[in-house]
Amino acid sequence: MGASGMVAVVGAFALLLHTLAQESPRLGPVYSGWPEAATESWLPALRWFLSDMTEPLFFASELAALGLLSGAALAWRAGGRGRSWPGSLSYGTGLWPWVLASASLSLLISNLAFGWMLDDGWQPTFVPFVCVAPAMVLMYGGGWRTCVTGAVLGAVTTTPLALLFIPAVSVPLGLPVVVANVLAMSVACMVSFLLARQLPWLALRVADPPAQRRVPPSSVHRKFRGDAGWAVRRVLKDFTETHFFANELAGAGVILAVGVAYVLNPGLPSYGSELVPHILFAQALTSGIGVVLWRRWYRDGGWAATYASVVSVAPAAVLAYGGSWSAMVGGAVLGAVLAPPIARLVSARLPAGFHPVIGNTAAMAVSTAVALPLLGLLPH
Repeated sequence: MGASGMVAVVGAFALLLHTLAQESPRLGPVYSGWPEAATESWLPALRWFLSDMTEPLFFASELAALGLLSGAALAWRAGGRGRSWPGSLSYGTGLWPWVLASASLSLLISNLAFGWMLDDGWQPTFVPFVCVAPAMVLMYGGGWRTCVTGAVLGAVTTTPLALLFIPAVSVPLGLPVVVANVLAMSVACMVSFLLARQLPWLALRVADPPAQRRVPPSSVHRKFRGDAGWAVRRVLKDFTETHFFANELAGAGVILAVGVAYVLNPGLPSYGSELVPHILFAQALTSGIGVVLWRRWYRDGGWAATYASVVSVAPAAVLAYGGSWSAMVGGAVLGAVLAPPIARLVSARLPAGFHPVIGNTAAMAVSTAVALPLLGLLPH
C-alpha cells in the first residue's frame, strides 16, 4: 500500500467522519468555556489535563488521549511478551514507562502552576509534555532522579517561555501560536540540557548519536511490498513521534479515538473548530509526502523529522484558513518540504548531550513562520 495508500485510507476515514458528523448526537460539553471551567471544578480540570496530551496534534481531546495511551500500552504489553508486530516503542529503548511518567509529571506541574490562568481562556499548559521531560529520560536513562528532574525542568522553563513568546513573537508577527509554542520547546530544551550538565546526579545514557536517531532501518534490500509496509507504519508512527512514543499502534489509537470523539461531538475536539477531518487528512498527507521525499535519510538505521509538519505546519494551515483545499494540500506540501531538512541541519550542529528535539522544534517554528504567510497568498 505504501505512503500514498496510507494517505488514501486516512483521507477516506476523514471523509467518513465528516459524513457521520452530520448526524452527530453532540453528546457532552463543547470546547467553548472549557478552559474557564477547568479552574472551577476538578472534572473539567482532569479533562483538560488529559486533552493536553493530544494538544500537540491539535486534537485537544481527552478521548483522543485515552486512545493514544491505550495504543501505546498495548504495544508495550505485546512487546514485553516478545511480539514483534506492535513495532518499537520509544525507539526500542525500553524506557517508555519512564518517558510517560516524566512527561505526565511535567504536564501536571504545568497545570498546577499555570492552570489558574485558564480563567482568561486557553493557555499553553500542554507544552512540557512533549519536549524536555521525555527527551531527558532518553538521554539520561530511567529512574526517579531523571524522571523528576526532567519533569521539573520542563515545567519551569517551557510553559513560561510559551507564555512569553505568544505576545512577543506570534501576536506582533501575525503568526499562529504554535510558532511561539514550539519555539519555547526548543529554547527550553537547550536551557534544560545546559543545566543538566551541572547536575551531579545525572549521567548521560548515551553519548552520540542520541536515542532518537537509533531507530529500526528501512532496508534498501527489501522488496516493494516490504518497503510499502514500512511506509504505512512510518506514517502512523509520525502521529506519536512528538510524544516520543513513535509507535504505530499508538498512532492508530489516537486517530481512531479522535474520530470517535468528533462523531460524538464535533464541537469539542480541535478547539471546537469542526475541522478534525481536514486536520487528519493534512497530517497524513504531509507525513506521506515527507516519508517519500526524505526516504533515503531513513536508510541504514537513519532517521528524518517527517513528523515535524504533522504537529505544526499542516494542522496550523488548516485552522488558519478554515480547512480549504489550498490550505490542506499547500500546508502539507510546504511542511513536508521545509521542516525535515531544517531539523536535520540544526540537529547535526548540536553539541554532544543535546537531544535532537531541539532542532526538530526549531524547524517547526521556522517552517510554520515561512509557510503560513506564503499560503496566505493563495485563494481560499
